[in-house]
Amino acid sequence: MRKTSKRRRRTPRWAFWTVVAGSLLLVAGGGGAIGLNATVAAATSKVGQESLLGSTKPEEEKKNANLDGAKNLLLVGIDQRPDQTNGEPLRSDSIILLHINKDHSSGYMISLPRDSYVYIPAYDNGKQKWGGGKTKINAAFAFGTRGLEGNEALKHGFELLTMTVKELTGITPDAGAIIDFQGFRDVVNVLGRVCMYVDTTTKSIHLGKDKNGQTAKPYVINSDGTINHKIAGVTPNTYKKGNQCFNPSQALDFVRQRDLLEDNSLDYGRQRHQQQFFKAIINQALKDGLDSPTKLPKLLTAFGKSMTVDNGGVDLADWALSMRTLKPEKLITIKTNAGKLNSQNVPGSGSVEILSEDSMALLKSIKKDQIDSFLLTHPAFISNS
Repeated sequence: MRKTSKRRRRTPRWAFWTVVAGSLLLVAGGGGAIGLNATVAAATSKVGQESLLGSTKPEEEKKNANLDGAKNLLLVGIDQRPDQTNGEPLRSDSIILLHINKDHSSGYMISLPRDSYVYIPAYDNGKQKWGGGKTKINAAFAFGTRGLEGNEALKHGFELLTMTVKELTGITPDAGAIIDFQGFRDVVNVLGRVCMYVDTTTKSIHLGKDKNGQTAKPYVINSDGTINHKIAGVTPNTYKKGNQCFNPSQALDFVRQRDLLEDNSLDYGRQRHQQQFFKAIINQALKDGLDSPTKLPKLLTAFGKSMTVDNGGVDLADWALSMRTLKPEKLITIKTNAGKLNSQNVPGSGSVEILSEDSMALLKSIKKDQIDSFLLTHPAFISNS
């Protein structure tokens, strides 16, 4: 049985959560009173598991999978629960490639802007076909989900997105996970609140108050998530720069915003806020949940329900135990285009983000496990979040 120091329990281990499960992070961060193997098994049992990688990782390849060498995981954030899908396209809200070097001592999280202009391969999900072509990368998940419901929508959306990432980078992910931001309502409900520093004043396009003080939508939103027009008489929620504590609805609303950020950073700002939110929610869980016999089981369940994972043929508990050597301070977040907007209007796709030559070189360095060398000559790509 292993005891964990107070110092370690304060360590922000949010990136471990994205590798395996938020539930594991809670116990790995300080569950000294529980046997490690039993704890890992209990935590990972809460996580939903599906075949997300599809044809990009055949079953025969999964049978021979192991944890040797460098690993790449595809992490996708959505803000709609699987049971809410009804055949309408479901877009991915955030797309992250997590690269772990060959000795598992360091990791890199590369956020791909959802408006990145890329080639999406042709695909047939059994209900609707996509003929292939260039458009925004988050459309890949949407094209895969059309006409499907529930887990079938998630599986096909993730498969087409995986094919798109492979087309873009040459990388076939070793494993993948879908993170449901709606599920974080339950996590924050258990915690009561989540507190963090808001680095730029953020106005909501989704939540506001009407003249009677009732919750109302402040804007009409297009099907692609962009603003159509403001609704008269509704004042948008505004999250001012500075220290803030969010209730469940506010927390979910804040991490979704990209259009009305005061620093005008759009997708890069939302990526930054989601990274900061993950840190804050894990820190809050470590602080308020580990020693609570009533909160801890609920937190494990809430985190587990927030994730759907394809383990790539390696047991999820083995992933968790193997990644324990990954030091939190060695997990680095990376900005494509060095965090600078590189927008262009394309007929049929609207305003898109063009990945620079340096960003493409970054993606190639991931495939070769040479990202350290790339960052030595491109330090501006490292995020300070």
